[in-house]
Amino acid sequence: MQNKTKHSYKTYGLLALLLLVAVFYVIQPYLSKKPIVPPTPVQSLKPNITQVLVPEFSPDSAFLFLKKQVDFGPRVPNSPAHKKCAEWFGKEFKRLGLTVVEQKFQAAHYKGGTFSGVNIIGQYKPELAKRILIAAHWDSRFQADKDTKDQNKPIDGADDGASGAGVLLELARTLAGNPVDIGVDLFLIDVEDQGDDDGESETWCLGSQYWAKNIHRPGYSPYYAILLDMVGAKDARFYKEGISREVAPQTVEKIWDTAVSLGYGEYFVNQDRGGITDDHLFIARDAKIPMVDIISTPNDGQHPFGNHHHTHADNLSVIDKNVLKAVGQTMTAVIYRTYNGAL
Repeated sequence: MQNKTKHSYKTYGLLALLLLVAVFYVIQPYLSKKPIVPPTPVQSLKPNITQVLVPEFSPDSAFLFLKKQVDFGPRVPNSPAHKKCAEWFGKEFKRLGLTVVEQKFQAAHYKGGTFSGVNIIGQYKPELAKRILIAAHWDSRFQADKDTKDQNKPIDGADDGASGAGVLLELARTLAGNPVDIGVDLFLIDVEDQGDDDGESETWCLGSQYWAKNIHRPGYSPYYAILLDMVGAKDARFYKEGISREVAPQTVEKIWDTAVSLGYGEYFVNQDRGGITDDHLFIARDAKIPMVDIISTPNDGQHPFGNHHHTHADNLSVIDKNVLKAVGQTMTAVIYRTYNGAL
């Protein structure tokens, strides 16, 4: 009888101890010096919309668009290749569901004569007020003035011309397959690369100068304006260009931060460079639209734009699909993250 009673006391004691431990674990969070904050629920970055995933940009498809341009031959204004390529651009934009505006214009060349140019704007969802402008020139240089031979012959312009236009066409294809409710204008600028290296800056960028004074829609004010120039060559490096930092510093930071977040910090370098005479200069100056120039300047010294620049080496062999991917995926993210409210 005595042994049975002691055993019962031990059992009751053990149960009481277990109960105290359980109670301690229940009330322990409330004894902490710091209050427990419940996790914040994931909310839409932009209220009342369905978030849209950023689709993949295909560098293989962009390269095919690039190659098609080169296959026409040098796209020098007034040439048969130039005319055929312009017609193809319009058909491709329309095939991908964009509304096309063509601006035909005449521009005097510094060597004499007149170029017949055409700016081509592919408008994605032109009815929407909020728009992003992404531009690239599509003509190729009339002479290989930096080469050691055949300096008077035109160049293929695979990087300087076709690369930016190839990215724009692939962006059009991406938008067609992945709808999003934001307006995008894909602007192919003509007669950019026919200027005088030893002359005035106004001898360059004749298509953008014309557009800046004859904008294709009244009151046009894009949310972002971005220029792509020489965005396909091996060893490309995109620094923060001077005019871009002056007219659109916040946009510059957003683009470079986006590129780094995607793993493209090798190409989008967090360093400043001086200003460059390019289409964005005249669009910012004459149209009052702040534009960022994404342009490769990998070298210092006499060949800042790469050793292939304005030579016959600017052909398909210089193109790197990894660079096309870095630029194209960054632009894709800019479009879709802007819609989602993340930029």
